[in-house]
Amino acid sequence: MTETADYPHAAQPDGWLSESALAAARGHLPVLYVDAVPVRVDESGDVVAVGLLLRVNGAGAITRALVSGRVLYHERVRDALLRHLEKDLGPMALPRVPASPQPFTVAEYFPTPGVTPYHDPRQHAVSLAYVVPVSGDCQPQQDALELAWLTPEEACSEAVQVEMTGGHGYLLRQAMAHVGRLA
Repeated sequence: MTETADYPHAAQPDGWLSESALAAARGHLPVLYVDAVPVRVDESGDVVAVGLLLRVNGAGAITRALVSGRVLYHERVRDALLRHLEKDLGPMALPRVPASPQPFTVAEYFPTPGVTPYHDPRQHAVSLAYVVPVSGDCQPQQDALELAWLTPEEACSEAVQVEMTGGHGYLLRQAMAHVGRLA
């Protein structure tokens, strides 16, 4: 799961917690996130490409990742999806998020490995996961080094799956199964 930069207390936008307040909250309750699998679709709506971010994780390893981030206090889930897609893919990505988005799954990340396929050593987080078609020009933003568009088969290959951590590879395979691109 990725984060956006924390702001100094005086400059925090509404809905942001200070670093210490966030650490305290993470120690006592699950935090709500969204995960988005950006896709390109053909004229019939079939998924033809999956966008994967290349990032450096907290341990300094280069990994592949999905678009992911927290839902802020008093923020609609749809707005959080749009904010994180713009943050990671740029303002010209043109995501097509429906007015009332429905997740394809709910991923529960635990700080203890092995409880579920999803792991986040910082916290217990619950993430609503979506497949989101994007039709615009996508450019990696923030801490993303690269955005690669792969076929669903390439994205689900063992070579790419081993580059994904925290359960994002498993989540990607679920997404592709959901859209009929993985048996």
